[in-house]
Amino acid sequence: MTQELIDLRASIMEGRYTDALALVDELEWMSKKGTIRNIKSFLIRMAVHLIKNQVEQRLTNSWAASISDSIREIQDLNLKENKTSYYIKSDEWEEMLEEAIEAAIRPASVEVLNGRLSPFKLSELVDRKQLIMAAQRLLELTYEHSAKTLPAIIDEHLTEFPGGEDWQAGRLE
Repeated sequence: MTQELIDLRASIMEGRYTDALALVDELEWMSKKGTIRNIKSFLIRMAVHLIKNQVEQRLTNSWAASISDSIREIQDLNLKENKTSYYIKSDEWEEMLEEAIEAAIRPASVEVLNGRLSPFKLSELVDRKQLIMAAQRLLELTYEHSAKTLPAIIDEHLTEFPGGEDWQAGRLE
């Protein structure tokens, strides 16, 4: 990106505005690609913990914190600088979630049931439709609530997950 900025400066200084605009477009694309990559990383992190929750039918403080943190980070990353529009609109998550779940299977297999399931076996057990629906419900909250109120709202939703009532009541293993 440094080279692009140097080229942009030179294009402007030399009056090559078409070249400068092309560089601006490239820089904008690079920025968006980086943001999307970061969002995907948090989707995978969230998916790992949603898989663990689904298969083990319980919720731990650590998993809840990771899910909540991932959703909050996604909210922050997804909101464009103009604070009025998003990189990913609320109806555009399904394909990214499908990819995130597939990417999360292997790392989740290391943790689910203390690593007793191979990625192949875990993949067979995962109800992808249910995971996508759960993730979409959580992601929808990022469009409806402020960064200030979002953590508490996420916690309320997590109580509806398997083991969520026990987690809320402090009955943890």
